[in-house]
Amino acid sequence: MDCPSMSITRRSFIAAGAVAPWALSAAADQKIPVGLELYSVRGELAKDLPATVTAVAKMGYQVVEFFAPYYQWTEDYAKQVRKLLDDLGIRCNSTHNSGMQSFTDPGIQKAIDLNKILGTKFVVNASAGRVVGIDGWKRVADTLTGACEKFRAAGLRGGYHNHETEFQLLEGQRPIQVLAANTPRDFMLQFDVGTAVEVGYDPVAWIQANPGRINSVHVKDWAPGTVAEEKGFRVLFAEGVCPWEKIFAAAESVGGVEYYLIEQEGSRFPELETAQRCLDTWKKMRA
Repeated sequence: MDCPSMSITRRSFIAAGAVAPWALSAAADQKIPVGLELYSVRGELAKDLPATVTAVAKMGYQVVEFFAPYYQWTEDYAKQVRKLLDDLGIRCNSTHNSGMQSFTDPGIQKAIDLNKILGTKFVVNASAGRVVGIDGWKRVADTLTGACEKFRAAGLRGGYHNHETEFQLLEGQRPIQVLAANTPRDFMLQFDVGTAVEVGYDPVAWIQANPGRINSVHVKDWAPGTVAEEKGFRVLFAEGVCPWEKIFAAAESVGGVEYYLIEQEGSRFPELETAQRCLDTWKKMRA
């Protein structure tokens, strides 16, 4: 697939080369790197991927996470993106994948090939699609477990990213608990904090219940209120009700976190300004 709107130009690479010291110095500042889930800047990314990733790196983000559209890339395009990341001095530690095509034949091989090119560690399921009942979630877990065997052989690991649904009771159980209980220990439970908090689940308790498996945390805040009030998921990092200091302490002492990813579904500011404001707050909090 040709990606003309995301073509990587000579100008983009010159800009990228100028940014690399920012990323390198940032990487030395923190033990656990902070990145950006690029869904946060999806509008900008669709218009110009190289310029957007370059801007994100210049802010000081050390990691990025590509989401579902990456699966449509050709291997040649993925190699261009990898070169851009290398030139910027940042990493893509994981990708988000919608549905089950990246976890079943024949699509799993393309996911493996693209993720190997990008240098990722985790292939994350960010949406299992329509699932009926607890038995349906057990089948999802079986599918993900089967995929883990192929991922391991390629030097990759599987993962799952929760939303609200997985933390809501269904037939007396929570789907996320079913997934955790029926997948291997090396299967990452990527924790989207805000969506768990929205449905009233204690984020610290979840981390403590799954030692060593919360290898990545989506730093997304939430506050009660409406979108019109700029509440819900439209609040910036640390403007909501998530107990971040306790979450970070649990993630680092018990959860096995390897990297954090700031995520915004939208805010009162433009996408790139939102990403910058969140990172500024992160640096102040984690200083």
